[in-house]
Amino acid sequence: MGAERERRNPRRGPKGTRTREALGEAALRLVRERGPAAVSVEDVTDAVGVSRRTFSRYFASKEEAVVDGIRADCARINEALAARPETETPLTAYRAALRVWLADPVNPAWHRRDGVRELLRLAEHEASLRAVLRRVLLEGEAASVRLVARRLGADPERDLRPAVAVGSGAAALMAAARAWTSGDDREALPALVEEAFALLGAEPPPTPTDTPAEPGRARAVPGARPGAPGTVAARHLADGAPAAR
Repeated sequence: MGAERERRNPRRGPKGTRTREALGEAALRLVRERGPAAVSVEDVTDAVGVSRRTFSRYFASKEEAVVDGIRADCARINEALAARPETETPLTAYRAALRVWLADPVNPAWHRRDGVRELLRLAEHEASLRAVLRRVLLEGEAASVRLVARRLGADPERDLRPAVAVGSGAAALMAAARAWTSGDDREALPALVEEAFALLGAEPPPTPTDTPAEPGRARAVPGARPGAPGTVAARHLADGAPAAR
């Protein structure tokens, strides 16, 4: 129980932070060098010079250690999101938070940190690593939803706006990340994120053949799936305004 409590609420002291970061960095480095199957928890603890018990204070598995840097990134994104002005719409605030994270000179984001591209590529083929990475990203997304709900004074369990705004933004980030991992330009991630967000707001201008929307119904963008971010209703939700009913 004590070890599990500490994993949920990691030590905040400088020594504990350094130990956790060292374990995460060692796990990622070893997995990149040898592959996940060839790395054990003992390999990680030996590389850092700590005991298995110390490892267990922070992580439940080696996969948890490997993706711990991504968990820290999610926390930094949410810290930036919490600091955004309340006058910004939720999706605008989320996009701005990503910009802050991507440009942070102190805590480098994915495109300025060794190993993240390789980690994302590995996760595509390693089921255990992919499962932990997905859970970490979903936990970060859930925290973002709670922050947006608080901004709106909304119930995240009943009001769709926080989940739609964050889900759209997170999908844009991961679409950009997939393009980034498959490309050759390590510095391309910020530009790809901007491109992805621009697509969220894209809507072709009306043409004479457009059929006017019925009163009380939102007009869908041609070619968009019902309820997808490309529909007017979904964008109303993402921007924090109530959709037409």
